Amino acid sequence: MENREDLKSMLPFLPLSLRSSNLFWPSHVVESLKTLSKGPLYSKVNSGELLFITISNIRDSLALPSLHRLSAYAHEGYGLFFDELISREEAAKWFADVVPGLANLLLRLPSLLESHYHNADNLLNGVKTGFRLLGPQDAGVVLLGQELIGALLVCAFFCLFPVSDRGAKRLPTINFDHLFEYFGLPCISLIEDFFLMFFLTLKIDPSDMSLHLRDIYSSYSEKQENKIKCIIHYFERICLSMPEGSVSFERKILPLEHLPLCVSYPKADFWSKSVVSLCTLEVHSSGFIEDQSSGALEVDFSNKYLGGGALHWGCVQEEIRFMINPELIAGMLFLPCMEDNEAIEIVGAERFSNYTGYASSFRFSGDYVDKRDVDSFRRRRTRIVAIDALCNAGMGQYKLKYLLRETNKAFCGFLDQSKCDHKRLFRDGGLKGSQCIQADKDDVMMDEAPSTSVEIALNGEESVNQVIRYSDKDSWCEDPEVKIGIATGNWGCGAFGGDPEIKTIVQWLAASQALRPSVSYYTCGLKSLQNLNQFSQWISLHGWTVGDLWNMLGEYSSQRFDRETNLGFFAWLLPSLFSQDAP
Repeated sequence: MENREDLKSMLPFLPLSLRSSNLFWPSHVVESLKTLSKGPLYSKVNSGELLFITISNIRDSLALPSLHRLSAYAHEGYGLFFDELISREEAAKWFADVVPGLANLLLRLPSLLESHYHNADNLLNGVKTGFRLLGPQDAGVVLLGQELIGALLVCAFFCLFPVSDRGAKRLPTINFDHLFEYFGLPCISLIEDFFLMFFLTLKIDPSDMSLHLRDIYSSYSEKQENKIKCIIHYFERICLSMPEGSVSFERKILPLEHLPLCVSYPKADFWSKSVVSLCTLEVHSSGFIEDQSSGALEVDFSNKYLGGGALHWGCVQEEIRFMINPELIAGMLFLPCMEDNEAIEIVGAERFSNYTGYASSFRFSGDYVDKRDVDSFRRRRTRIVAIDALCNAGMGQYKLKYLLRETNKAFCGFLDQSKCDHKRLFRDGGLKGSQCIQADKDDVMMDEAPSTSVEIALNGEESVNQVIRYSDKDSWCEDPEVKIGIATGNWGCGAFGGDPEIKTIVQWLAASQALRPSVSYYTCGLKSLQNLNQFSQWISLHGWTVGDLWNMLGEYSSQRFDRETNLGFFAWLLPSLFSQDAP
């Protein structure tokens, strides 16, 4: 089999075996899947309880180590969802039509992977796209077909992925047992027992505790139910009509040391001296990032572990996106947690579900037909970048090193290292006196193109920059003339504790320095950003550069950290306009 090294990196995390260069399921697994594929009249699998028994039997046939045991109450969750929470009509359709389709898809997984490895590096000269572990500081791209992604997600639904080595590699959860376990009926009893002991320890009357906990549990349980409905709907859709496109997953890196032909991790001096003009900031007080129609790069307010709590309790911005675009979950299989100089960009994930609400009010609201067109690699023009903000930011977020960390994190995500044009990277010159040099193809040595066939070198510490850009006719980005903006919102705020005004400015600076033409900012009606449009218009009217705004942000943050001011950034910078809104 070709790409043996790529396969070698993934084999410990796959439920398949390798013999004589061929991937295969153990014979007992094949028998079980063939039986399941013939439908409930033959397999007798017509309930959630029996489905889970079948899943357990398949897992036993894989002889997974004891460390691979499923979550304690996963069986309760599978049974409750398919036997009680969905209608009998829905359940009958699921077991008659969908489960056999999923079994057939699992049977095809070995051949799908072998075909993938055979063709992966023939898609674009010089760029590896094979399915492999993309670890920290390992820049690269994996391109997967939607059918292969579907088969991998069925593996997750059947909880077939080995998990014992995932922690050591800093990989997130991938099997769905935790997603289902919170339906387990004993779960509420355990919660009650824990809090009963806690209340008694504090000598607090626990008489009303049980009812209150059940209300909380009911709310969270309903949210979890609707997350699963999104996943089940995805499986129904692909069994009815298998999509034929592709999805790319890219780990993007700003090297911490200066390397030829790479973007290095900028220090504060780089931002301070930048003369790049600020891009347009468009403020939307309503609407959602995923509904934008301009083809912008959409920001996933990510956990450092891609997907966050998508397969656990979580149900905020990132988790919701992973439910309505379930193909994003596939990245959790092979992309370990992000470090401070990394981002993950995913292109082509199809949306399958509509929804309403947020967090505990999240509800699946039916089918969604994704009408976005596709590029030459058969990827839907849905571009999503995962960047993780500081968690529990507190007052520390006003320290220069953390301000720099957040700005560089966004810059790493927003920098378009795949656009292959012949124009200068820094339209306004970057730093004063900077130069842009077009490199000849023969002058560039590339064992592996870590940033989708394009490498850019940038040293932001020097007074004279040299920006070297490489491209060829087989570019990863088919249309170099397209100017793609950023669609974002209150990244790192809410539960992460970020200052919304600071986070807005950080993203504006990063997008501008990355030469994005615009930022579409969705405030979700956040009161602290009600004057964002007025603020940004004033800044733009006065022709501020990235360096100008960065320097003022740094001065403000220093005063805020030293408790010399309690004003928000907008009111501090423009007191004549916003002093009445000071806290």
